[in-house]
Amino acid sequence: MPLTFDYAARSDVGMVRANNEDSGYAGPHLLALADGMGGHAGGDVASSMIIGALADLDGEALSGVEAPDALVRRIRSANARLGERTREDPTLEGMGTTLIALLRARDKLVLTHIGDSRAFLRRDGAVTQITKDHSFVQTLVDDGRITPEEAHTHPQRSLVTRVLTGAPDDEPDLVVRQALVGDRYLIASDGLTDYVARDTIDEVLLAARRPPECAERLVQLALRAGAPDNVTVVIGDVVDLIQGPVPTDVPVVVGAATVTRRGTRPIPVTPAEKAAALTQEAIGATDDEEDDDEVQLAEEGPRSRGARLMRAAAALAVTLVVLAGAGYAGWLWVQTQYWLGVDSGRVVLNQGVDQSLGPISLSHIVERTTISPTDLPDLYRDQLTKGVAFSSESAARAQLRTLEVQAKACRWFASQGQPCQPVSGTWVAPTPSPSPSLTPSPSAGTPTPKASASAGVATPVARG
Repeated sequence: MPLTFDYAARSDVGMVRANNEDSGYAGPHLLALADGMGGHAGGDVASSMIIGALADLDGEALSGVEAPDALVRRIRSANARLGERTREDPTLEGMGTTLIALLRARDKLVLTHIGDSRAFLRRDGAVTQITKDHSFVQTLVDDGRITPEEAHTHPQRSLVTRVLTGAPDDEPDLVVRQALVGDRYLIASDGLTDYVARDTIDEVLLAARRPPECAERLVQLALRAGAPDNVTVVIGDVVDLIQGPVPTDVPVVVGAATVTRRGTRPIPVTPAEKAAALTQEAIGATDDEEDDDEVQLAEEGPRSRGARLMRAAAALAVTLVVLAGAGYAGWLWVQTQYWLGVDSGRVVLNQGVDQSLGPISLSHIVERTTISPTDLPDLYRDQLTKGVAFSSESAARAQLRTLEVQAKACRWFASQGQPCQPVSGTWVAPTPSPSPSLTPSPSAGTPTPKASASAGVATPVARG
């Protein structure tokens, strides 16, 4: 029987970010999501390049045997181009992206995955997660050092160990699954999974909503939970074309991939984007044309100059009231935010957000600790230099306690002539004459600096 996806995709910039680094694609044969990293330096470029490179696989008629090789070749080629772009433009140094793609080939689904975006399957009334995060906290869970529940709130949960960066050894996981009518697949960025409880996600996926309603519901739940990060979800239901009704075959593109970029393959636009473009052409609107007050509708009489002035004054008054209310609400929200940074050689706790409005800083120091960044591993020091944001004071202070333990551990390692390395928040200094079994080892699940490509050692990457 002929199968296809009934699909939807939704994306939102989130409650804090100024730009969307996520890119999503949904079509009859392909579901894909890339969560970029690198901030304004290029996270949006990385995610849109990868999704753009995969988009036309949606139109290819591939067999279950051909699809895995085709998908792998396309990802490797796109990743190589990512490396070329970084070399061409030094401002893009450090950019990268996660990726989850589901390519349907007849009754088979090829799933590829790298990073900490997640894929879920609803089948027979149950929801299961079908990907495993490539992250620092997942290694701690795998080693039994923390529980999955503790991983959800761990201070280092944003550290990923494998992503697409343009390096030759960036290799996603790949598996082939059987496609069954009635299956529902969800792929989501961590803007959803970090802020909406798993049982809530399951409840929405199990409800009898079509993909567009389900996707919209999940994004709204993330925003209601205060998700500061970009939130992107892509949903595909496996349906039988013969049994009908026949779903749309117009692809949906969301997030950074909707912006045309040099070096990115053209992506089909959504019906809404086409409609907006046609509307713009129909009214002949340009930035240079006169104000629309000069356009008169058939049911309106001629407007006097006084009437136009009254309308303008009323509109200005309403705008000022709205801006005043929004400004006050924004100030209240800023007071609930905290971030850790470095000032005068010490780690400091700041209240507010790490931004300024002209000469006005939107944060102030509330505690200056005794922790020196030089007593921390490079991984922590680099994050603190950029500033690490938290949505509550308790979360920020929990991280401070972790840093205190880490600094103590690093000083101990230095006293033993050993390089500093990350430790867990429960680390206790060994006895004055430690045996080798008491010395923490990189094999215990802590990220280690990248060696040669042949060594196969993952490099942790800090996610915004």
